[in-house]
Order: sequence, then C-alpha cells, then structure tokens
Amino acid sequence: MKKIGLIAGYGHFPLELARSLHQAGYEVHTVAAREETYPEIEKITASTCWLHVGQIGGMIKAFKRAGVSEVVMAGKVRKLHLFRNFRPDLTAMKGLLRLKDKRDDSILNTIADLLHEGGLTLIDQTRYAGEMLAGEGHLAGPAAKKRVPDMAFGFSQAKGVAGLDIGQTVVVQKQAVLAVEAIEGTDESIKRGGSLGSGEAAVIKVAKPNQDLRFDVPAVGPDTLETMKASGCNLLVVEAGKTLMIERQRFIELAGQYGISVYGYAED
Repeated sequence: MKKIGLIAGYGHFPLELARSLHQAGYEVHTVAAREETYPEIEKITASTCWLHVGQIGGMIKAFKRAGVSEVVMAGKVRKLHLFRNFRPDLTAMKGLLRLKDKRDDSILNTIADLLHEGGLTLIDQTRYAGEMLAGEGHLAGPAAKKRVPDMAFGFSQAKGVAGLDIGQTVVVQKQAVLAVEAIEGTDESIKRGGSLGSGEAAVIKVAKPNQDLRFDVPAVGPDTLETMKASGCNLLVVEAGKTLMIERQRFIELAGQYGISVYGYAED
C-alpha cells in the first residue's frame, strides 16, 4: 500500500481528507498539532505523532520514520499560536531566521521549503478533496437572485484583500464593506460584520490570486453557518472550484434550516 503523510490542523477537514486518502488506497501517517487537531484522527490513520506547533524538525523525523515521502496539509493552525504557544525546535528556528515578515504565505512557503530540505514533498490540498470542492451557482439554502449586486461587489473586494495577503473574507451589505478578515480569523470577522449589519449581511470567502493549492485553501463548514446565524448574516458566497465545503451534507441541511443562502461564484 502507498504511504502518505498528513499534517493535521484544526477541524473536520483533516478527518475527511484522511478518509478520502484511505479510499484512494493510501496508508496515512499523521502529525497532529496538540493545540488544534481533533483526537478522532488517531482512529482513522495508520499512525499519529502529536507535536506542539513549531516542532518542524520533529515532524520531518516522524514522517521519515513512517517511510513517507509525500505529505499534505489539512486544517488550519491558528496564526495566534505564533505569539502564544509557539515552541520552535532547531529546524523551525532556522526557518524563522529566513522570514522577511509573518504573512501567511511567507510562513507557509518557508515550512514547505524546510520539508523539501528534509526530503518531503508537499502536495496540493485539493488533489484528493473530491466532492469537498464547491461548484458554481446556487449550492444550498434559499435562492437569493436579488443579492447578485452584493455577491459581485463582495467578491471583488475580497479578492483585493486576499491579494494583499491580509485575509480571505469580507462581510458586506448593500455594496458597503462591514468587516475585513485579518489575523483574528474568519469567525471573528463574521461576528464583527454581522453586528454592524441589519440581519442581511453577506459573507464572501475567496482564494488568493495565484493561490498555492498546497496550503491555506479557503474552507467553509457547519461552524461557519453557526457563526453566521448568530451574527445576523444570511448570504454566503464562496469561490467556485477553489473552496472546500467541510461536512457537506450537514452543511447543506443547516443552510436550509437557518435560511442562509449559499452560492459558488467564479470570476468572469
């Protein structure tokens, strides 16, 4: 059986991707983040090594021991750990010295380089995502054709923010920007934007221009809808073909239950 390494962060995405890899015929060996990864990962992968955020040298050793040469990332590791629970080993310290800034792309590209130097190839997150990828058009919840102006406006604004590597989400209403995602993450930007709207705010989540599909691919799931419902947002727009829909069936059921319209949008 072919072997592959899984770098597992927060949420259900690592669990779903582990199952997809297993169905594709892979023996999956996982390095899990103590501060983030769900413990259920141990039940569905061949081996699991638990490490703190920043132990990159330990991660490389664990994968080499397992005999894997290709690895894939799944699930976020919150950037706040860089300032709170970060425990860099010597390999991570070497990477830190190379960083010119702490933008997501700078950090993740440096990690990819360190993995490569350790004899590991980082592959695209979407290669085995299958049905997790969002299509184009109406995806879930009630139809909202009259909201097309907010969809187009929000999409262009989100692309601009993503191009600056600040965040990948904006919250808009009636062609005005209510909130922009930064280091606090998507959920906090949704809460802030929703609190400024009138119960009809739209959340727009996109990929970066020239998105590196090895990491940081945008994702939405039931948690996104829970936050939107609590915050007064009733329209979610994601970039078609470049966004992961986690727990898809439950996501669709919740969108209907909460009356949240979900659309996949693509650039012309």
